[in-house]
Amino acid sequence: MKPRHKRLTLAAGVLLACGAVVTLVLNAFQSNLVFFYSPSQVAAHEAPSARTFRIGGMVEQGSVKRDGLAVNFVVTDTAKTVPVRYEGILPDLFQEGKGVVAQGQLQGGVFMAREVLAKHDENYMPPEAAEALKRAQAGKSRLADSMPAAPGAALAADKQP
Repeated sequence: MKPRHKRLTLAAGVLLACGAVVTLVLNAFQSNLVFFYSPSQVAAHEAPSARTFRIGGMVEQGSVKRDGLAVNFVVTDTAKTVPVRYEGILPDLFQEGKGVVAQGQLQGGVFMAREVLAKHDENYMPPEAAEALKRAQAGKSRLADSMPAAPGAALAADKQP
């Protein structure tokens, strides 16, 4: 084989090996990538049903039901709610009315959590959850502003001192 052919063969082999390594790294990265969704996005079917993702919001008051190690609760962003089921020991800071982020999969309309993270201080909220709550509340207020006033509401407002 001529030296030129040897160099071309070596270069082709190196390029092929580099391409294989890049492909393997990208596949590994994609399989470990976990996206965050709000309850409104899950209710709108924007979240994947066959992949693991995170859902975040507030634990709805009165929704926590315990059955041994299994816990059922509802996560809300004040606009929509998603039922969650978790089997395991919950974090000490897990409470109704507090922030939570759960990781798992959606199965038959119920989010099956494999991991539950509780808000660790009264002022902290994951940026994704805070943004989702703001969007949901803004949408709720826009909806309330666009609804017509109830009959007699103007009369009741006039009677107040």
